[in-house]
Amino acid sequence: MFIARQPIFDKTKEVYGYELLFRGSNTSDAYNGTSAESSTAVVLGGLFEIGVDKIVGDKKAFVNFNYNSLMSNSIELVDPSTLIIEVLEDVEVDARLMRRLDSLHKEGYRIALDDFVQSIKDFKIVPVADIIKYDLIATPLDTIQDEVMEALRRKKVLLAEKVETEEEFIAARKMGFQLFQGYFFSKPVIIAGLKGKKPDITIYRRILNELHQEEPSFQGLAEILETDVSVAYRLVNVVSKKNEHDIQKGLKSALVKMGLTDFERWVHIMMLQDLSVNKPHELIRTSLIRSKFGELVANNTGSLYTRASEVSLMCLFSVLDAMLDLTMEEAMADLSISSDIKDALVKREGPLEPVLELAEAYEQADWEKLDRIASKLGIDSNRLGGWYMESIEWSDRIMEGV
Repeated sequence: MFIARQPIFDKTKEVYGYELLFRGSNTSDAYNGTSAESSTAVVLGGLFEIGVDKIVGDKKAFVNFNYNSLMSNSIELVDPSTLIIEVLEDVEVDARLMRRLDSLHKEGYRIALDDFVQSIKDFKIVPVADIIKYDLIATPLDTIQDEVMEALRRKKVLLAEKVETEEEFIAARKMGFQLFQGYFFSKPVIIAGLKGKKPDITIYRRILNELHQEEPSFQGLAEILETDVSVAYRLVNVVSKKNEHDIQKGLKSALVKMGLTDFERWVHIMMLQDLSVNKPHELIRTSLIRSKFGELVANNTGSLYTRASEVSLMCLFSVLDAMLDLTMEEAMADLSISSDIKDALVKREGPLEPVLELAEAYEQADWEKLDRIASKLGIDSNRLGGWYMESIEWSDRIMEGV
């Protein structure tokens, strides 16, 4: 089973929920009308069997439903406190459907109208709907002003979909939208004529330079860490959590317990966390999921097996431009990393780049592209769904510790 998820943000750019996009196997097409019932059953079964918390955590799960899937009893597998029912725009509205939606609404399920193009005043489902989604490409903001005002008057929650830039996010929020979906959060905000100011990452640069020596020194690393009490404290804290005994012998002991490989990964994550101040938490979560997913892909790809750590780092840094509000070329300028990583991120080429492209295809539920890249890499795409779920779980554990 393949389940991709796309974040839905509130007005403060905190994640409110995830829309779940899915298919049953590597031979299925993307979500479409002919397979909607079976696909919805698959994702609801997955939510129930895998556990909703492992897919969306404590957030809401937005799932698309057509007429037949709305009539099925599979909806009740998922608790109404988690599931938001998205009624597809082409659903035929009849008395039977209205009775079912009214019943679901009374059970506590929240109902969203997907890709809404109808009249707020006339469309029969509006009275039982809680959320109304507008696709900003199909229905630009300047064409729906009156409808938006009427929806707000009726106390509906408005969700702007396909928000691709910060400017669109701000405009939609100003108009009255409360929820936002799209890739605006993962793109840099670059103002013409100005360059983003890079945060001070001197401590991390010194640590990484030591780690890249032929024979890195635990003592040398400890001495570098002693110059920054914040980073040193975080290291001791994370090592203490993983060991029953307190760290009594100082920073060098903490480093030895962690090991150089895990320490380098931890340094990269801490650096990204410091760089992502005032950015949505989902940005670093995306980088972590991509990092683990890329590592799992590389470990199972013959040509990249020995380069899994490079692939992981490439995916981890794939949103660095958005974190710094710089072009990717500017963001990469001062980092001591391999030319293949830089080529993948800046030029979108080279031997490592297909793994990043694979991760992005999965996030966007572009199943056709996913299969094409997986085939190119010599990977059985049936395994990708499991790796993606493993990556989500891993990122959640990391986020708890940082």
